[in-house]
Amino acid sequence: MRLSLADEDLAFRDGLLAFLDAHCPPQARAGRDFIGSGAADDDGVMVIPDWARAWQATLFDHGWMVPGFAPELGGRHATPLQTMLYLETLAQQGICRSVHFGGYAIVAPSLLEFGDAAQQALAPAAIRGDTVWCIGMSEPGAGSDLAGLATRAVDRGDHFEVTGQKVWTSYAMVAQKGFFYVRTNPDEPRHKGISVLIIDMDSPGVTVRPLRHITGKAEFAEVFLDAVRVPRANLVGELNNGWRITMGSLAHERGGLWVEGVASCLRAVDGLVALARRRDLAADARVTDRIARLYARAQSLRALGWKGFAAFAQGSSAPEHSLLKLAVSELQQALYECGMDLQGAGLAITDPARAEEGGRWQDSFLSGLAATIGGGTSEIQRNVIATQVLGLPRA
Repeated sequence: MRLSLADEDLAFRDGLLAFLDAHCPPQARAGRDFIGSGAADDDGVMVIPDWARAWQATLFDHGWMVPGFAPELGGRHATPLQTMLYLETLAQQGICRSVHFGGYAIVAPSLLEFGDAAQQALAPAAIRGDTVWCIGMSEPGAGSDLAGLATRAVDRGDHFEVTGQKVWTSYAMVAQKGFFYVRTNPDEPRHKGISVLIIDMDSPGVTVRPLRHITGKAEFAEVFLDAVRVPRANLVGELNNGWRITMGSLAHERGGLWVEGVASCLRAVDGLVALARRRDLAADARVTDRIARLYARAQSLRALGWKGFAAFAQGSSAPEHSLLKLAVSELQQALYECGMDLQGAGLAITDPARAEEGGRWQDSFLSGLAATIGGGTSEIQRNVIATQVLGLPRA
């Protein structure tokens, strides 16, 4: 594969690099494989540090937060190709835009597409990071099967009364607002009768309980909703037509993930090479063969992604992109497992102050265990590929 860029695209990338050199704080150059906030309170619950708030606002104010948007929305009317270049450049350098993706990646695009004028007015603050949002999708009985959600919103005329539970809700403990998917008509079939409500997280009846995952961090939470009163004006789009918004939200979340995922894989390969050299393993044929195979997989996925983008840009379908989430998440797990193996006995050290590279491989290995779950499990992805890409019948 050979990428050929026009002069205006090269100028766009040069402008981005110059901006990053001038403005990017060192904390944003995390160099980690899974970038979280990097900050927590005394109980290990995530917080949003001041540098992250300032960095997101700087990106917005200079038109580099979401380049494809208009300037008043933190962009510069970038073309789809330029957006891909932007995502790849940031991912290659390990630079995060924001430590809470829900607002700019899911909520704002959904509000702009489906919201009324008052709701659309919430989008700039969501993109700039002035308002922190969480997304209420998953439930104890409805994870990857979003159509099975049971959180109930009873129509009371001028308001809805919401009761239920959400789980694995990222950033709920720091969010001011939530974008919640609820069932407003239980008599309709599964994909119907769903609506989307904006819920203020300080509303009476909302309880947030942080969830600590295997790395010891608490970046997720479960949210309990007990007869929460939500104004009818907070209904996004049409009543009982929330599945359409759901599909749009997932598309917004996944649109550029393959770029970031593939770039993180290639960055991890570089890390494995450096690790092998430090440990005098570069002459071991078993090690070099393993790393070379991982590198080949990463490069093939990059080529597959750009091939799909080229087809999409020309108006064709891009079935390649249906494969990438599955393939990238499984490659990530293989990469971080290799990093653990190369450390020998050192893999047991998890204290960042004592572990090699600050515990990069330990943290990435543990976080990577969820890569084949978050955003749609590998089993769900295989079902989608089988039915929607290959056209196979459902069992």
